[in-house]
Parts: sequence; C-alpha cells; structure tokens
Amino acid sequence: MGDVVEIDKVTDEVGSSIELTPLLLVDGESVTSQKDALAKVSVTAEVLGEAKGPKIHILKFKNKTGYRKRQGHRQKYTQVKVTGIKG
Repeated sequence: MGDVVEIDKVTDEVGSSIELTPLLLVDGESVTSQKDALAKVSVTAEVLGEAKGPKIHILKFKNKTGYRKRQGHRQKYTQVKVTGIKG
C-alpha cells in the first residue's frame, strides 16, 4: 500500500477513488492467478494525475518507389496511489 503506479489512461477525475481488479496475487512465496481466488480480492486506488510516456517514432520505407511515412506516438498514462487491498 502507498505505492504510486502508472496504468493506462482512465477517465476518472484527479482525487477520485477507483477499484482495480487484480490479475496476479503474490503473498510471500505463494503466487495465485486463479480467477476464483482473485474474485475475493479488491484493490482501491486514488487518482493522482496524468502523464505521457516517451515518444515513439515510426518510419515506413519502401525501396525504389520513394514511399516514406513518418508517424509518432505517445501513450497516455494515469498515475494512481494504492490506498487499500482487501481480501
């Protein structure tokens, strides 16, 4: 608890609380990824803000035809702080 994590962008407002569904549960030495065991666990987090990832440059080129295409992408993330884990 208390960790700040970046997840894919969600539309919730800054300061609001969201509930996340866990995909993997690590408890000491035991690791669980079974759906029935994970259904009992819930994670709550507080939205801190938004951030952008690094710029990725995409270049497409075809030989002998003069075809060139440049494209860029920046992934948008939401920063959340884990406030509670129940289960």
